[in-house]
Amino acid sequence: MDTNAIYKEFSFELIIVFKILFALLLGAVIGLDRERHGKDAGIRTYAAVCIGSAIFTCIGAHMSGDGTAESRIIANIITGVGFLGAGIIYRNDEAGSSQGLTTAATAWCTAALGVAVGLDMYFIASAGTVILYFLLSLYRFKWYLRWKQKLVDKHNPPEKKD
Repeated sequence: MDTNAIYKEFSFELIIVFKILFALLLGAVIGLDRERHGKDAGIRTYAAVCIGSAIFTCIGAHMSGDGTAESRIIANIITGVGFLGAGIIYRNDEAGSSQGLTTAATAWCTAALGVAVGLDMYFIASAGTVILYFLLSLYRFKWYLRWKQKLVDKHNPPEKKD
């Protein structure tokens, strides 16, 4: 291998390292919000999902320009993280509710952020992070809680007493 090819390969790998660090940052932002509110999945989980998705996507993009390999890898990221999410969701029969839906959906969305980073879509990944963070923080806004209560009240009117 000539020195020009080695330099090109090393430069490409440095770019991937930058992408990994950027994915770490985005995943950590999402994980920080979840961790601050006592959720089991936090910084490490979401950063790992984002980093892994970015690395797999970069590997697919690096495979000699084979667009089909790249799309297969992305499809399997979607499936794999969806499977991970399915393991996070559980039914609480005692409370009559399901648990882990937001965590599973957030892990899946965080994987999409990693894929976007791997495909050099930094603005989309950053905007997606901000939007996802906003969605996760909705329950802290009084206007949202009032709106949500109105929806519940509208669909569950008080019973009439005779």
